[in-house]
Amino acid sequence: MAAFSTKPMLLFVTFTAILSLCLVLSLAEFQRFLQPTKADGSISFLVVGDWGRRGGYNQSQVAQQMGIIGDKLDIDFVISTGDNFYDDGLTGVDDPAFDESFSNIYTAPSLQRQWYTVLGNHDYRGDVLAQLSPILRKLDSRWLCLRSFIVDAEIVEFFFVDTTPFSDKYFTNPKDEVYDWRGVLPRDQYLSNLLKELDLALKESTAKWKIVVGHHTIRSAGNHGNTVELVAQLLPILQANNVDFYINGHDHCLEHISSPDSALQFLTSGGGSKAWKGDIDWWNPTEMKFYYDGQGFMSVQITQAGVDIAFYDISGRVLHKWGTNKQLYSTI
Repeated sequence: MAAFSTKPMLLFVTFTAILSLCLVLSLAEFQRFLQPTKADGSISFLVVGDWGRRGGYNQSQVAQQMGIIGDKLDIDFVISTGDNFYDDGLTGVDDPAFDESFSNIYTAPSLQRQWYTVLGNHDYRGDVLAQLSPILRKLDSRWLCLRSFIVDAEIVEFFFVDTTPFSDKYFTNPKDEVYDWRGVLPRDQYLSNLLKELDLALKESTAKWKIVVGHHTIRSAGNHGNTVELVAQLLPILQANNVDFYINGHDHCLEHISSPDSALQFLTSGGGSKAWKGDIDWWNPTEMKFYYDGQGFMSVQITQAGVDIAFYDISGRVLHKWGTNKQLYSTI
């Protein structure tokens, strides 16, 4: 009797194992990072977006004021809402733009903290994997950029979401732009998994405050306006899971819009460099709390008692302040 060969079976098992691993990876939970709070349980941070222009368009002035306010508030980290490098992202991990637009600009002692960063549409026009590479973290330890991830800071959880693949126009009408979709295609599966993972993570969260961060607008009176794909696909998940704030960039302005049917607040911090003066479509005044068509940034302070936000211009002047409180434990 001929000896029985196990090679076909081994090949089948190996292929099955690889296929199963790929499926697990595609459905994996968002990577989670722990962010320590201060001794009293509070945290404070700055938010800046749409900044990477080698110091131009007042980027350096914004960075200077961020350093001053960051020191005053004793910030714990910085959030970047994307479009980190103009006009077309990075060409690779050795692109000098990383130093010229990031490391050499945000030099203040108070800004030598972790930077939690999402990708914007301009970042997808370059080598998108470069910004995600751990090599950049070795070049500057502050840099942490992933597609979608979670930052757990005890009383608050931050859910960072990769919003660029949601926008149809980048796929159907890219014009002369070339986008790097490695890691995103097939798009429908990528978006389906992302939304399922986000919904599950939000449902499982026991944090007092829930904040979602993305590059693209959901509600905005700026140049880009509402992102219809996010209104249709992402907003219902945020509302169903009682998210407190959606923070974004994309529109080159500073903006605060309240939600008419929930406690959700829409906060735009996209004034890190080039701004669009006078480019505004005025909103319902009962919902639009603030709009500024110039450069600047935002601060957020979170304590056991509540949340306080403030927007600043390039001179460090406070343009808008807003706060809210929430009981830590239910009385029911």
